[in-house]
Amino acid sequence: MDEALTIDSLPPRNPSLRVAVVTETFPPEINGVAQTIEQLARALQVRNHHVQIVRPRQRADDYDRDGARLGLEQVLTRGLPIPRYPQLRVGLPAKRALQSLWTVRRPDLVHIATEGPLGWSALRVARKLRLPLSTDFRTQFHAYSRHYGLGWMEKSILGYLRHFHNQADCTFVPTEALRAQLAGWGFERLCVAPRGVDAERFSPRWRSAALRAAWSASADARIVLYVGRLAAEKNLDLLVRAYEAMRAHDPAWRLVVVGDGPERGALQARCPTAVLTGALSGMALAEAYASADVFIFPSQTETFGNVVTEALASGVPVLAFDLAGAHTLVQSGRNGVLVPPGDERAFVRAAELLAREPHTVARLAQAARPSVLHLSWAHIAEHMEQHWLRLLAARQGAGMSFALAWHGRPASDG
Repeated sequence: MDEALTIDSLPPRNPSLRVAVVTETFPPEINGVAQTIEQLARALQVRNHHVQIVRPRQRADDYDRDGARLGLEQVLTRGLPIPRYPQLRVGLPAKRALQSLWTVRRPDLVHIATEGPLGWSALRVARKLRLPLSTDFRTQFHAYSRHYGLGWMEKSILGYLRHFHNQADCTFVPTEALRAQLAGWGFERLCVAPRGVDAERFSPRWRSAALRAAWSASADARIVLYVGRLAAEKNLDLLVRAYEAMRAHDPAWRLVVVGDGPERGALQARCPTAVLTGALSGMALAEAYASADVFIFPSQTETFGNVVTEALASGVPVLAFDLAGAHTLVQSGRNGVLVPPGDERAFVRAAELLAREPHTVARLAQAARPSVLHLSWAHIAEHMEQHWLRLLAARQGAGMSFALAWHGRPASDG
């Protein structure tokens, strides 16, 4: 059932484009999608675009109360807590309300970040009103099914995602490797737009001796860090095995885990020496990254993995599988270590080698931050803006489709 929507603030004056961004997660929720959508919205505002965020209303939400102060127009819909993740909400269908809103105040384009019920409503309305439409492919939900006893649904989930995104004028993906993979599965009109990082927020200068002391780490101790959701698809057992290999060589290594989720209790029982901080944000998260010595990322289900970029910007070398964002950002032997996908033995050996060679860790750390400084959100916003302007120009051209306008240009150009 649809519900009337509320608009919390007025748009900035003289916008270049009116962009309606539809997302089922947004701060204060803590996850990669929420954080990157906020950063993109802010960067688009700086470029004088009017951004309208369409999202579920949340509890204890500063954005709800302070929308006008924050200068961001918000359209708030109903939502429900996600099973096993009560801190996250999924948007309910809102087709009639969105159709009414966008008929009266027509956006120049609609950008859908998530494929849930709210995103589906937005897609149907955008198509009905003949609004230019782009989407994000942000989460490999089909791959998650294997970790929840639902592997038999993987093809059906992938089919839904393909059907969803193929109705858009373009679908943004963060890497060329993912573009090629999705194209092989029948996804169409794919555009590569990398993810950004806030290099002011994530920086080595936030390293904190006091925080390391709170983690029971002496000045000579080494911290191995994991940041992310504590869930089955994150391969947390491998995280523990890699840490145990490091600790077997040098007991001074300590594992710090930032994040929350349904596997927190099992992780604590499996690794009682680990420090579990729960979810962190803002300066607390920035200090956690900067106060670590090595970042370990064992997941093999990522679409990108924003935490890899944040760790590198914080001056922390990364150990990861040669997949997703790590494939693009980590240069093995320069700013981190990559191992072949699926080779968990190699992953554990690499962790042990880092524990044995502190001089290597120090050398990798020196190259970590410089390797991602080009990924500013201002640059990413400009990159997406160029895609959108091309889309709009194609829509306005006599008899010219966006697909024709796009073909012949590199998928990753600006």
